[in-house]
Amino acid sequence: MQKKKRNVIVGQSGGPTAAINSSLAGVYRTAMDRGYKKVYGMIHGVQGLMEGRYVDLSDHIQSGLDIELLKRTPSAYLGSCRFKLPEIFESKEIYEKIFEILVKLEIDCFIYIGGNDSMDTIKKLSDYAIITGSDIRFVGCPKTIDNDLALTDHTPGYGSAAKYIGTSVKEIIRDSWSLETSHGQVIIVEVMGRNAGWLTGATALAKGEDCDGPDAIYMPEIPFEMDAFLKKIKTLLKTKASIVVAVSEGIRTKDGKYVSDLDNSVEYVDAFGHKQLTGTARYLCNVVSTECGCKTRAIELSTLQRAASHCASRVDILEAYEVGGAAMKSADEGDSGKMVVIERLSDDPYQAGTEVKDVHKIANDERLVPREWISKDGTYVTNEFITYVRPLIQGDVGPIMVDGIPRHLYRPGFQDIL
Repeated sequence: MQKKKRNVIVGQSGGPTAAINSSLAGVYRTAMDRGYKKVYGMIHGVQGLMEGRYVDLSDHIQSGLDIELLKRTPSAYLGSCRFKLPEIFESKEIYEKIFEILVKLEIDCFIYIGGNDSMDTIKKLSDYAIITGSDIRFVGCPKTIDNDLALTDHTPGYGSAAKYIGTSVKEIIRDSWSLETSHGQVIIVEVMGRNAGWLTGATALAKGEDCDGPDAIYMPEIPFEMDAFLKKIKTLLKTKASIVVAVSEGIRTKDGKYVSDLDNSVEYVDAFGHKQLTGTARYLCNVVSTECGCKTRAIELSTLQRAASHCASRVDILEAYEVGGAAMKSADEGDSGKMVVIERLSDDPYQAGTEVKDVHKIANDERLVPREWISKDGTYVTNEFITYVRPLIQGDVGPIMVDGIPRHLYRPGFQDIL
């Protein structure tokens, strides 16, 4: 006799994106369609769950319009966290507490939407379920603008961020043309990306018949050499009045030191040991100004890269929704310790599908931009990179506008508990 379905719980973790809530909508809709009684949402991920913080999503999603609003709402609707689960042998009590809550809520399926660190959480919880004989299924749903998850062609969230970055850099370049500067000017745009340059490479999307694109792109995959950088800037200033350069926040020197650390600033470090990176463009602008005697401007796109739902890619939003549904389907059909991945079938026309992979082969692994997709001198991306990313930014998802401003999913009082 088939076991009667009970409840599902879903959480969001890591940095938000413009598409993360589309995956949440996909999980919820698929769980309801497959006959589950309730879908609970963790408030601030597994960290909030341990504090007994969760909501019944049926109180928040009550109509088709709510689903559409949620798909167009940026950031993590349920709140996110950066909580690192210890190894099972280090703190068995934490796992006992989590599973005690899951048993109390009668959870059959646990879905976690996130990136590398979130897949580490799925790995550890699914391992503990095996050790203790629990039949709760744990499945990961990929999400990260960094696009650095292993075994998947790309991650939901990346396409929208790349679209925003390419658009913004094109507008910055256009703006730079308008001002006359007697000694030239250098604009340095800082893009997110600790170890992988997928986002910074997307600045090349600005290039077209109406725009030359950025003059140089510096990514973490290639060691940064200050002397070569300054030589390139000085050479460009001989022929151009205005230069726009894109840099990853995580570019490092040959000895592994972040360029942002060269000004000796002290920054926040999270639970996973990740240092908050900021100030790379500002530092480089100070060096260029001193060495070249020209006007400089540092532009840090910061959280706008992951929150710009008004510039979201239709491909990205649709895939995020489908991946959320696929994660729920996978758990419902008995998978655990898995993550949904996207498999690209063709570039032109673009086609992709989903499958599931062992999360143990994904967690704590980073997929970098292939060296052959970066120019020989390390200061630009190749056509292969552009061919890879361009299909992911196609189409638009029109916001639902109220009084000229996009409307997001909202429930009175909900923000008070986040």
